[in-house]
Amino acid sequence: MLKLVIPKGSLERATFELFEAADLKVSRGSDREYRGSIDDPRIESVAILRPQEIPMYVEDGYFDIGVTGEDWIAETGSVVSKVTALDYSKQTDRPVKIVLAVPRDAGITSPEQIKPGSRISTEFPNLTKAYFEKLGIPVRIFLSYGATEAKVPEIVDAIVDLTETGSTLRRHGMDIVDVLLESRTQLIANPASFEDREKRQAIEELKILLKGAIAARSQVLVKLNVSEAQLNNVIALLPAMKAPTVSQLAGGGYLAVETLVPKSQINILIPQLKAEGAEDIIELAVTKIIP
Repeated sequence: MLKLVIPKGSLERATFELFEAADLKVSRGSDREYRGSIDDPRIESVAILRPQEIPMYVEDGYFDIGVTGEDWIAETGSVVSKVTALDYSKQTDRPVKIVLAVPRDAGITSPEQIKPGSRISTEFPNLTKAYFEKLGIPVRIFLSYGATEAKVPEIVDAIVDLTETGSTLRRHGMDIVDVLLESRTQLIANPASFEDREKRQAIEELKILLKGAIAARSQVLVKLNVSEAQLNNVIALLPAMKAPTVSQLAGGGYLAVETLVPKSQINILIPQLKAEGAEDIIELAVTKIIP
């Protein structure tokens, strides 16, 4: 039913891992294959293309849905339906940023200090052009095909580049002076496909699975036993989506408790639970969370 396109390159591994976690594993003959398949009746075909191209192809109807960055939707000016943001990127779950960066020794601390006629290297010429036009600073824009930071200062004076942590820019002696755009990975759809009732339902169902897999990444399931006398002290420590599940154990006197806990808190929480009388504590991985 749905023709899907997912990104090759920096987002490729993280996207394949997300789809597998959502029980939508992409199968292909090798890592060099540009076509794959998903064993799901809602997905007719899978293509793997550069994220720069995906918004345009989805807009033109070659694909019903795709995964790409907000940056490439903005850069290409493509008219697509944004189904949902998917909170993951190459290395983290934080959004990436398109930034203006300059050499640390240039003495520039704000974009307004960029001199007219400066040479700017970027993979985002349209966004860069619009940015400097808004500032009222005429610049020369050079299209970069990668390693943008390596062109400073011999070839260009500044760069507009994508960064996730800023570490590569800092390592090359550059400072960020402005953020043009924060970009999250987006699940997008062809507008006509998104208006089609049957396809819309399939897209919404896939969105639930993908979002559920992302939500599960930061949570674990904790199960424990506790005496009735110590229940309130244990419950007071436990976070929950609504409230912990509590059930009576056979024989009376003890209760079973289970709840979701942020993964970042679990190492602190387990000793605290033990100190308040919790027994038989089990930590389990969670694959999907569907509110």
